[in-house]
This record gives sequence, C-alpha cells and structure tokens, in this order.
Amino acid sequence: MEPNQSAGSCAVPGDVTTGNVEPLLHEVRHALRRWLDEGEVTVIDLRSIPMGPGEEDRIVSALGRGEVQARMSALGPSEIIETRFPGVWLVTHYNNDEEIIGKFIEVCDMPRLLKAQEEDVREGLELLDAQLA
Repeated sequence: MEPNQSAGSCAVPGDVTTGNVEPLLHEVRHALRRWLDEGEVTVIDLRSIPMGPGEEDRIVSALGRGEVQARMSALGPSEIIETRFPGVWLVTHYNNDEEIIGKFIEVCDMPRLLKAQEEDVREGLELLDAQLA
C-alpha cells in the first residue's frame, strides 16, 4: 500500500488520506473530558489540519447534528451547529459569496459567537431606555 493511503473498504485506489480523521475525533473526546473536568474550552481549526479529499466531510458526518442550530450575520454569515454530542459545536464562517473561510470544532457550553457581548447589551439597554422614554 502506498503511504497515506487508506486500507478501509471504502477506499478508492489512488485516494490519498492523511489518517487524521480518527485522531481528530479522539482529540474531540479528550477535549470534551477536559471541559467537563476542568472547564477548559477547546477550539480546533479544521482548516489548519492537513486532510485529504473527503476527510473533513467524514469528520462532520461522524459528529452528526444535534438539536441546536443558529445562523447569523456579523462580518459575513456564520453557521453554528451543535453536533449530536452536546457540548461539541461545529462553527462555519462564510464570506459574502457563501464560500467557507473558516471551520472550527468548539468544545464548550456555548460558542462565544452566540454569547451576548456586554458592550452590545449596554447599547441595547440604551436603545430600550430611549424607546420607553
């Protein structure tokens, strides 16, 4: 077998893989344990990890989809999806042409992107005060 080729039954001759899918899923498992035990948040940049064709899709498929999904626009669209494993989130950022510019796995209670920022809350309070005045 050539280096970096998959030995699995779904391998097509000539498909180059990095072998990073299973280790990355193990890293997610370890990150989830660290978050539960120590409160440590982990962010894994999927675009910084070498992957062969289809490997990112295999990771996303293995994580699955949970109950919570959000789409927002702040400096371009972003999609936040809880995986089937609570506390493990898939966060994807797009440019205005809907091309992916960043894809992350976040292990935490809620991705920071969804949390209200204190400055925004203060502005909202001022706006509500003005509306009610």
